[in-house]
Amino acid sequence: MIGDFLMKIIARIHTDFPSKFGVPRQSGLINSLEATIVFEPEFRNPTALKGLEDFSHIWLIWEFSKAVRDTWSPTVRPPRLGGNKRIGVFATRSPFRPNPIGISCVELKGIDLHTAEGPVLHVLGADMVNNTPIYDIKPYLPAVDSYPNATGGFTDLIEEKPLEVDFPEQWLQFIPRNLQGALLSVLAQDPRPSYQDDPERLYGFEFGGFEIKFVVQDNRLYVREVQVLN
Repeated sequence: MIGDFLMKIIARIHTDFPSKFGVPRQSGLINSLEATIVFEPEFRNPTALKGLEDFSHIWLIWEFSKAVRDTWSPTVRPPRLGGNKRIGVFATRSPFRPNPIGISCVELKGIDLHTAEGPVLHVLGADMVNNTPIYDIKPYLPAVDSYPNATGGFTDLIEEKPLEVDFPEQWLQFIPRNLQGALLSVLAQDPRPSYQDDPERLYGFEFGGFEIKFVVQDNRLYVREVQVLN
């Protein structure tokens, strides 16, 4: 509820991430990640999507449904700054905000207008947990939404260096081929909180019906085990 205005959930996105751990830090980092957007019954009207097929990318306005709180703080600790330095919440993309709203730009791979669940959008590069509520969808306009000379604040000072990934074939064979490329990219982006760097710690996260367990040592990620989830 915003004043006297009720925000309605128009759709939900379905991804391979049942929990927050492992989700990319922002949209577009891993374009091989596929997701589908299924509309709520009230909004399953193909006419509402007329013309959307002409756009390559769309904006999604959504809820940090795993981070809803009754209180908020004016400062947060961005993980990319080591989790120790505080910065203003409005200078970050932290999910812990006065209103837990996120915005993501994703590639529109295709639209299926005729399914048992009504119109379905197929997108690439989403950064959301499975079943995340979506409040609005807008087309991305390259001439308006892109600013080549924009500055990125504290993020301009952070050097991104992908991890090398050691994924033994004995474990990789469990992962369907259509998910392998995306999973390897997720691992290379280092799913750990940036303030954690314990070479002996065994980490794990769920992806596409599997639990991936790994350690990170000397900028190299080693997959130790893959478990099939029921």
